[in-house]
Amino acid sequence: MTEEEEKKESLPDLEENLSSLRDGGPVQETRLTLESRMTFECHPGVSCFTACCNNIDIMLTPYDVLRMKQRLDLSSTDFVEKYTRSAIEEKTGLPQLFLRMEENEKRSCPFVTPEGCSIYTDRPSMCRYYPVGQAVHRIEKDGEIVNDEFFMLIREPHCKGFEEGERTWTIAEWRENQDAAHYDEMHRRWKDLFMRQGEHSRDMDETRQALFFLASYDLDRFRRYVFESDFLKVILIDQQTQDRIRDDELELMKFAIRYLNYAFGIEESFSIDSEVAKERVARAREKEEAADIAAEQAAGAPADGAGSVPSQGDPADLAGPDS
Repeated sequence: MTEEEEKKESLPDLEENLSSLRDGGPVQETRLTLESRMTFECHPGVSCFTACCNNIDIMLTPYDVLRMKQRLDLSSTDFVEKYTRSAIEEKTGLPQLFLRMEENEKRSCPFVTPEGCSIYTDRPSMCRYYPVGQAVHRIEKDGEIVNDEFFMLIREPHCKGFEEGERTWTIAEWRENQDAAHYDEMHRRWKDLFMRQGEHSRDMDETRQALFFLASYDLDRFRRYVFESDFLKVILIDQQTQDRIRDDELELMKFAIRYLNYAFGIEESFSIDSEVAKERVARAREKEEAADIAAEQAAGAPADGAGSVPSQGDPADLAGPDS
């Protein structure tokens, strides 16, 4: 193994196959670039049409959730409750969101019909990429940690798009044609945060998990949190920005991702009222200590500081890099 390979092997990485997370999915080992070419077509005339919409785990990004919940005219809270399931990613400790498949023999997508996808123009990024897989590693290059992005083909036995297709695409052309490049741009900073979290030694506690879930997937609740809690007393936001994120959901999503990068110590992009922040942290610690004592007393144990009760706390107490 070369020195560069050893460095790459030693770093945490998050592979995101944005075309297939199917169990045993036949991912081709050949590493592709944006200039690599493939022959493929998918349309109602292809004999396997919609077969790829079954028995698959579709990971959702914040922009996926935003587009889908707007298409269905649902609040983010209702969309998450009705159409998704969540799981904790092992390497980062962060919550991931997946589309909930139907409980039938095929595990079919809730939006697939015999005519195709009922939300096609707002389908998730993973669906747009198929049959191309996308992966990102964090590697060391020239003394810096950078993203190493590459692609691969997903060739499943049922897929006839490679055989019946006539058009040849570069990966870059396919991304543009499927509007996947736009989706990549919308969630690039979010995915970067997801991967970089694996490089930090800080434990992922319930408060940070709750903050990540709220700001990533439930924008309606996040908006209420920003405007109806003490958030704006701690985080100093100009009025123009407040007006934008109150009225524009895409601006709110971008703000939420920016705030996550701040709260997780990735970048220093906000100013805070340090005195208010200190007061909030002190109050939070007092509440947690009181909960610990109450729990110990209820259990008949001496209040000696052992056996603390986990608490989700308030995400606003995570003031960011300087807290």
